[in-house]
Amino acid sequence: MTGKVIVQQSSRLIGWVLLCGVLTSCSAEHRALRDIARLDKQAAVGLPAHSEILAKMTLANRYFMDKWPDPGEPIVTDRRRPSNIWTRATYYEGLMAFYEINPRPEFYDYAVAWGEAHNWELGYGGWQSRNADNQCCGQTYIDLYRIDPQPERIAHIQRSIDAMVNSEKADDWWWIDALQMAMPVFARFGVLYDDDRYFEKMYDLYIFTKEKHGGNGLYNPQEGLWWRDKDFVPPYTTPGGKNCYWSRGNGWVFAALVRVLDMMPPDAPHRDEYINTFKEMAEALLPIQRDDGFWNVSLVDPAHYGGKETSGTAFFVYGFAWGVRKGLLDEARFLPAAIRGWNGLAQDALHPNGFLGYVQSTGKQPSDGQPVTYDSVPNFEDYGLGAFLLAGAEMAKLAQLPQGQ
Repeated sequence: MTGKVIVQQSSRLIGWVLLCGVLTSCSAEHRALRDIARLDKQAAVGLPAHSEILAKMTLANRYFMDKWPDPGEPIVTDRRRPSNIWTRATYYEGLMAFYEINPRPEFYDYAVAWGEAHNWELGYGGWQSRNADNQCCGQTYIDLYRIDPQPERIAHIQRSIDAMVNSEKADDWWWIDALQMAMPVFARFGVLYDDDRYFEKMYDLYIFTKEKHGGNGLYNPQEGLWWRDKDFVPPYTTPGGKNCYWSRGNGWVFAALVRVLDMMPPDAPHRDEYINTFKEMAEALLPIQRDDGFWNVSLVDPAHYGGKETSGTAFFVYGFAWGVRKGLLDEARFLPAAIRGWNGLAQDALHPNGFLGYVQSTGKQPSDGQPVTYDSVPNFEDYGLGAFLLAGAEMAKLAQLPQGQ
């Protein structure tokens, strides 16, 4: 880190209090004091200590592990699903990030038991699926293989990915969530085998999504954000006439770019494309962050299901913190935003018992799973926690860096 986090002093609040004293309306004075105290609190909290970040992560993760002591137990909501689908796989991405900074054996054992319970198969079984949602579990399978290279851990996911590498089809990822589900799997195999074929196929699939799906692609380079799928490209707009950019959908892409770039070697093919898109997205996301640190469910139209949302916010914090740590994002601009986002999550979304509020249920657009509130329980609790743990792991790494370096 190249600069110190600047924390506002209490004198600034005192100065504003004196200014408010000249207001003739008592109610106006009270409103001003309340708003200024809120803003001062946000700025003054600063980057939490490493131990404090770990404590928040531990609280949230313990709640989940206690609720799901058997990692192979099926998930039952509107129907019965295996527990290695994409929602649960996203949780294990976060758990492995937590394990990296806090290597407790119970985390590793919990992840291994999950893989073993599903025979290391893809979501819904077997290896044949090309669906990115079903391949998402492969990220953790490969990470566990890198710790202990038992061939069965990656046999099914490798067979699935190799079938795609050896195929000319490149239009599989028609929804932007798919980028986070599958791109990191391809990147991991590219690194594991030092084989650019995985990087090249990953790029073919990615660039088709970016530039071709929906007619002209699902990415808007003018605004640096993504439409979720072809149903949301223009002429579709929000009721307010704005582009519909779904928070978690863009969070999936932002996280995908981080997870791919963090894994790829510096000379890997198409790395610059991912860096440039990551930076464009960061620039687009920075000015639309809410004062409380969150991002709205509908990113650019607060009147269309505006309000706090944990999963998208956590992915953006994850990306900002990683980008600052890697020197890709300007610390002076993006570190305060990452801190606001993390503090918002830790203070406003995390319950005393570890439950995470403000997590939107599964869906594809801002209107799904509403209302999203502090107490609302999403249909799946796992992916929101996964995003929270990813964000926390990166914030913890920042907290360990000496200030001024």
